[in-house]
Amino acid sequence: MPHSQTSAPRDSRLGVRLARGASPWLLPTVATAAFSLTRARKSGRWAAAAVPATALAAGMLWFFRDPEREIAQGRVISPADGVVQSIMPWKDGRTRVAIFMSPLNVHVNRAPLAGTVTSVEHIPGGFVPAFNKESENNERVVWHFDTELGDIEMVQIAGAVARRIVPYLPAGTKVEQGERIGLIRFGSRVDIYLPEGVEVAVEVGQATTAGVTRIDRD
Repeated sequence: MPHSQTSAPRDSRLGVRLARGASPWLLPTVATAAFSLTRARKSGRWAAAAVPATALAAGMLWFFRDPEREIAQGRVISPADGVVQSIMPWKDGRTRVAIFMSPLNVHVNRAPLAGTVTSVEHIPGGFVPAFNKESENNERVVWHFDTELGDIEMVQIAGAVARRIVPYLPAGTKVEQGERIGLIRFGSRVDIYLPEGVEVAVEVGQATTAGVTRIDRD
């Protein structure tokens, strides 16, 4: 499996792999925490400031973790960690499976099938909570993959907090199933459209793990 696009920073002391695209948020918080801890030795005021700064830095490390995964077998696997929010038949015969990602989930998304990225389109929009119906008009990135099942559409949708989607791959890239393809910062939603005739294996309310949970049924 190619991994050239997934060279992420790693905290060697903690053994934590960090998501590519996390630096703009992570580096300032870690730097602030380190500076506060250094000054805290000489000042009670800085000691008080060091507590929330360190907690925020620890939270950022947790939010932007990017664990390795044993990729599951199956035609279509989940592109996101989260909970199945809805399963909706589409007018063209496809079925949309919407997965809600909370701020506590891993935010790195993975390719649901092996194939070729045929398009990656950024569409500007709003930032209402991803569980709200109006989130259909949120900022999003629409992916299309040419796969053994034909064209597969996947949509990364920004939420109220997640205001930046970071695609890792350009159109024309060949991907393996379960390969990292992008990041949504903080909570958000990922939709995948299953082709007509493909039966859904998950249920509303079911937890999913990117690269592990199978979405379709034989």
